[in-house]
Amino acid sequence: MFVAVNRSSTVFQTGLFQLMTDNITLPSGETTDVHVLRHPGAAAIVPISDKNRVVLIRQYRHAFADVIWEIPAGTRTSDEEPLSCARRELREETGYSAQAWESLGMMTPVPGYSDERIHLFLATDLTAGHQNLDRDELLEVCEIDWNKAMEMVYNGIIQDGKTIAGLLLADARLRMQAEWKSTKPIRPSANK
Repeated sequence: MFVAVNRSSTVFQTGLFQLMTDNITLPSGETTDVHVLRHPGAAAIVPISDKNRVVLIRQYRHAFADVIWEIPAGTRTSDEEPLSCARRELREETGYSAQAWESLGMMTPVPGYSDERIHLFLATDLTAGHQNLDRDELLEVCEIDWNKAMEMVYNGIIQDGKTIAGLLLADARLRMQAEWKSTKPIRPSANK
């Protein structure tokens, strides 16, 4: 489907974010203005300890005027690679670093009004360290049993989209790996 952008203007810019108004022509010939929040992208991490516990954060989010459960995550800087962002954010928000990293894919949280893409990672072989929070971050680091965290998703206690997506993708990946590891290799018959 082809949409022509006739003109684009910046309505507001703050830090890494831009609010744009694009005047577009739809395939039907209709012309309209659409507002788009331009976002540099983000990385989110599902950190799992050796004790089958996931590191979650309880973070105050002013838009909701409440504390919500989330996986560690953060916005990429201009030219930052997603994995570099993930490593940085895990260290800054939780104090942990990880030796093993695996991509879980990417999600688009609000495509109706933003071009943000969040890269999701599974992080294992964790080592504890010191947090380095931004001055405006209000969060508590919690280690939750994996099954309890999944119950929190299914019971609606965890409502954050990236956290739900990350946990469900990690759960599927871990189940596939466990099944693969538990299968016995097929050996050729010696009676051929």
